[in-house]
Amino acid sequence: MTKFSAFLNDETGAVTVDWVVLTAAVVGLGLVVFSFIQPAISEVASEIGSEVTKAGDKMQSAGN
Repeated sequence: MTKFSAFLNDETGAVTVDWVVLTAAVVGLGLVVFSFIQPAISEVASEIGSEVTKAGDKMQSAGN
Protein backbone atom coordinates (compact mmCIF):
# COMPACT_ATOMS: atom_id res chain seq x y z
CA MET A 1 0.00 0.00 0.00
CA THR A 2 1.47 3.31 -1.01
CA LYS A 3 1.39 6.43 1.10
CA PHE A 4 -1.11 8.03 -1.28
CA SER A 5 -3.63 5.20 -1.05
CA ALA A 6 -3.19 5.17 2.73
CA PHE A 7 -3.93 8.89 2.73
CA LEU A 8 -7.08 8.37 0.65
CA ASN A 9 -8.34 5.61 2.97
CA ASP A 10 -7.60 7.53 6.19
CA GLU A 11 -10.84 8.68 7.88
CA THR A 12 -9.31 10.34 10.94
CA GLY A 13 -10.65 13.84 10.20
CA ALA A 14 -14.10 12.73 9.03
CA VAL A 15 -15.72 13.26 12.43
CA THR A 16 -14.24 16.75 12.65
CA VAL A 17 -15.65 17.61 9.25
CA ASP A 18 -19.06 16.27 10.32
CA TRP A 19 -19.04 18.48 13.42
CA VAL A 20 -18.02 21.55 11.42
CA VAL A 21 -20.83 20.98 8.93
CA LEU A 22 -23.35 20.34 11.70
CA THR A 23 -22.28 23.47 13.58
CA ALA A 24 -22.49 25.57 10.43
CA ALA A 25 -26.00 24.24 9.78
CA VAL A 26 -27.13 25.10 13.32
CA VAL A 27 -25.66 28.62 13.07
CA GLY A 28 -27.27 29.12 9.66
CA LEU A 29 -30.64 27.95 10.93
CA GLY A 30 -30.33 30.28 13.91
CA LEU A 31 -29.64 33.24 11.62
CA VAL A 32 -32.65 32.39 9.45
CA VAL A 33 -34.93 32.12 12.49
CA PHE A 34 -33.57 35.36 13.95
CA SER A 35 -34.18 37.20 10.67
CA PHE A 36 -37.85 36.22 10.87
CA ILE A 37 -38.38 37.18 14.52
CA GLN A 38 -36.14 40.30 14.59
CA PRO A 39 -38.92 42.76 13.58
CA ALA A 40 -41.19 41.48 16.33
CA ILE A 41 -38.38 41.66 18.88
CA SER A 42 -37.62 45.26 17.88
CA GLU A 43 -41.27 46.22 18.23
CA VAL A 44 -41.56 44.65 21.67
CA ALA A 45 -38.32 46.29 22.81
CA SER A 46 -39.59 49.67 21.61
CA GLU A 47 -42.87 49.21 23.48
CA ILE A 48 -41.02 48.21 26.65
CA GLY A 49 -38.82 51.30 26.34
CA SER A 50 -41.81 53.61 26.00
CA GLU A 51 -43.50 52.00 29.02
CA VAL A 52 -40.36 52.42 31.11
CA THR A 53 -40.17 56.07 30.05
CA LYS A 54 -43.83 56.61 30.98
CA ALA A 55 -43.29 54.97 34.37
CA GLY A 56 -40.23 57.15 35.00
CA ASP A 57 -42.17 60.28 34.09
CA LYS A 58 -45.00 59.30 36.46
CA MET A 59 -42.54 58.64 39.28
CA GLN A 60 -40.93 62.05 38.77
CA SER A 61 -44.28 63.87 38.69
CA ALA A 62 -45.47 62.00 41.81
CA GLY A 63 -42.33 63.02 43.69
CA ASN A 64 -42.83 66.76 43.04
